[in-house]
Amino acid sequence: MKEPKSTEQKTTDPETSEPETKALPENAYLPLQPGETYTPIIQAHVRPPELTAYSILWGVFFCVIFTTATAYSTLKVGQGMEAAIPISILAIGLARVFKRRSSLLENVIITGTGGASAAVVAGAVFTLPALYILHLSPNPIQTVFICLAGGCLGVLFVIPLRRFFVREMHGKFPFPEATAITEVLVTGERGGSQARLLLEATCIAGLYDFFVTTFHVWSEYLNLQFIPIMRNLADRGRMAFNFEAIGFILGLGYVMGLPSAIVFCAGGILANFVLVPLIWFLGSHVDMVVYPGTMHVSAMSAAQIYSSYVRYIGVGAIATAGIFGVIKSLRVIAGSFSIALRAFRSRVADTSERTDRDISLPTILLGVIVSALAVAIFFSRLQVSWTILAVGLALTLLFAFFFASVAANAIATTANNPASGMTMLTVIISSVVLLHFGLSGNTGMFFIMAIAGMVCTALCVSGQFMTDLKTGYWLGNTPAAQEKIKFIGILAAAAAAGLTIVLLAHTYQFGEATAGDMRPVLAAPQASIMKALVVAFMSRQPVTYLLFGVGALITIVLEMLGKSSMVFALGIYLPLSLTTPILTGGFLSHFVNRRSEKVGGDAGHGIRERGIILASGLMAGGALGGVLGAALRLFPSFHEDFIQTPFYANDTISQSVSALLFIGLCLYVWFRSMKKEKVQS
Repeated sequence: MKEPKSTEQKTTDPETSEPETKALPENAYLPLQPGETYTPIIQAHVRPPELTAYSILWGVFFCVIFTTATAYSTLKVGQGMEAAIPISILAIGLARVFKRRSSLLENVIITGTGGASAAVVAGAVFTLPALYILHLSPNPIQTVFICLAGGCLGVLFVIPLRRFFVREMHGKFPFPEATAITEVLVTGERGGSQARLLLEATCIAGLYDFFVTTFHVWSEYLNLQFIPIMRNLADRGRMAFNFEAIGFILGLGYVMGLPSAIVFCAGGILANFVLVPLIWFLGSHVDMVVYPGTMHVSAMSAAQIYSSYVRYIGVGAIATAGIFGVIKSLRVIAGSFSIALRAFRSRVADTSERTDRDISLPTILLGVIVSALAVAIFFSRLQVSWTILAVGLALTLLFAFFFASVAANAIATTANNPASGMTMLTVIISSVVLLHFGLSGNTGMFFIMAIAGMVCTALCVSGQFMTDLKTGYWLGNTPAAQEKIKFIGILAAAAAAGLTIVLLAHTYQFGEATAGDMRPVLAAPQASIMKALVVAFMSRQPVTYLLFGVGALITIVLEMLGKSSMVFALGIYLPLSLTTPILTGGFLSHFVNRRSEKVGGDAGHGIRERGIILASGLMAGGALGGVLGAALRLFPSFHEDFIQTPFYANDTISQSVSALLFIGLCLYVWFRSMKKEKVQS
């Protein structure tokens, strides 16, 4: 077998010590050649501290803190906090504080446990506040249980997918967020110039994204409509350009790489420059409101057409891509189960390497059975028939398992989980099916939103957990240890998220103000959408089958052509403002890597490595800047115009300044990647 190259010599003590080197092997991000294997930094025969009281307690602490803050932030402004990357940085900082430095594997455990916060909150805020908006008054046990059940199902259903996404597809998925976390942890361990480079990029992106997203300094979004031709295209053809000029997305596109970024942006181009103008052109000749829109198409802006029609096409495309993803992974899933069954039947211990050992199949099956029974008991308390209970339980388990693959695929390729689209699909299908069995009224709305809450939490946790598993694979964690500790993180996050929403519901109104209620309002935009959707279906309004079908056919065509349908489908669903800067980051990565290949040798490898470190720093800094900005919004006295430049309201100047500064970020990555090349030549 070929052994992976490394830039430094490794020496290890097989019992307790870690390798002296902290460099990832050269094939960490590349597809493996026939006969080649990937060897992580902490090799399978080495057993440093991993699942310790230190890592568990700090992970739970960060999980509770970030869960509470993220829940409030998301309900207030519709934007949560990305927890995993900031927590990875905090884990590195903690390692310098205590007398016994935490091991690399302990830091992964801290990051994974704390990272459960963002995933559980993402599932909770989409659905639980809708129950309060509908005046269905869930009790604290119900809110916590919905989060806990969904989170546990998400972890259980993603474990069989681990070998396929993490090991079998090594080097074929970019895993942008896992790459950033891995580089933060590795670079923090290595120290020296590489750590300073990461810290430098993190600080620059943190300050940049903090100011541009928190205050009125310059425009965050570029639409170029101060240019006459761009305004004419938007007004007369509904072809609107959008670009979110922040460092986090630039780093994300860099890590994704040009091939994935091109496919991703192609979906956005189809959605915004083909489908939106086409719907507007045809709809403007129809003198009636076309469902699901609420106004004449001719009077809609490009953004309104996109949200009213094209996004449903994206949901259909993503769902169909998920089906293909499940089909493609069946071979490895079946292989994983067959290995576990053989070990179970022969009653021998699992002989797989430490770095490829999951929790046992009987434990997974027992967990699914216990979770299913708990969900069934929960549904039975809602006083529904046995038929509806059985159908609801089947829908919950089916969607949770199916969307685990969708979420894992989405996170592995673009680091964006299509939670809103998949939750909408859950609400729609569940409503249609259960209406057929006679479920309606307040009980029906509560039942549907409970299913959606569990499924949404499951798919959010599935995607985030796949990031943890990929990080552990690169560094040498024990998958079984990561899987066990994740349940503790889910429990802590579910309790914190559920109780936080209950407390906020007593102090605030969710959605819109109610006459006679003097409490302040938290917008809860995601839950407001789900509430409107479930009310519409309980009122027996038509379903947008045609739009879902168009999206499904787009995915089928792409699969017939042998293309990456999930990435393209996500490009249709996500806004163009996100896909265009990702493409910019992809091109920047392409040019840096071409220069690296041209230089060759150690100097060329150094260019590639510094580029990844800089991009990871942009993602880490952007996440930290977003956390700080979201935290400031928790204070009632905060206003975005605390800092406002004189030119902010002038689109021409504000967008031009934003474009120049974003170009400056690109140049910074380029020249900083090349800097040491001159020293070594």
